[in-house]
Amino acid sequence: MSKYCIALAGNPNTGKSTLFNSLTGLKQHTGNWTGKTVAKAEGTFEHHQQLYTIVDLPGTYSLYSNSADEEVARDYILFERPDVTVVVVDATAMERNLNLALQVMEMTENVVICVNLMDEAKKKGIVINEKKLAESLGVPVVPISARNKKGITNLLDAIEQVVRGQVKLNPYQVQYTKEIEASLKELEPQVASIVGNQFPLRWIALRVLDGDTSFLETIQQRQQQGISHTERRNSAYGKSVNS
Repeated sequence: MSKYCIALAGNPNTGKSTLFNSLTGLKQHTGNWTGKTVAKAEGTFEHHQQLYTIVDLPGTYSLYSNSADEEVARDYILFERPDVTVVVVDATAMERNLNLALQVMEMTENVVICVNLMDEAKKKGIVINEKKLAESLGVPVVPISARNKKGITNLLDAIEQVVRGQVKLNPYQVQYTKEIEASLKELEPQVASIVGNQFPLRWIALRVLDGDTSFLETIQQRQQQGISHTERRNSAYGKSVNS
């Protein structure tokens, strides 16, 4: 039985699904997300005799719920709380791709940045200093080439270290203007009084400031139903995540 759940997030065309297929092989199944026409892919893989469940989230450029894909990816990270969210970025377009990575890091600290397409970056003379990037972002950064299956073991080692608490995580937090930061500090306690402390209060406060409050109702509905993310995962996978 799998004990840990891993989510794959990333922009479209970053090789995210190639990585998913490489990890899961035939041990996967596809369908649609509940109540959505958005495709869902889920599978399993093993590393060091530990079985993991992995979910390939829809490719998105942001988590601002402007589309069904964004809403699915956002809600999965927010409500299901995967043990690790691996953000797959394109080594040839780092600046554009890191926007999503920063948004994910506002929602959860359990993040690994997977820099894919290193083979293409090399052809273009692009050099990625993953150690310096990891220091700046405060989370593990692993370069890979999913197509050539290079760096996969290093990625799995990084995932293992995060789920076992063997690495110190300190995700980079975007600092906004003084006015916005003051508003966030004022809003966070109000958000906590509505949804509790189990959700990323700063991120929710940011969305409220931006006028996006749609998910607050969803949070309250789920709380009223009394179904925790752990209970849903147990029901879905037929096991205890704490065993």
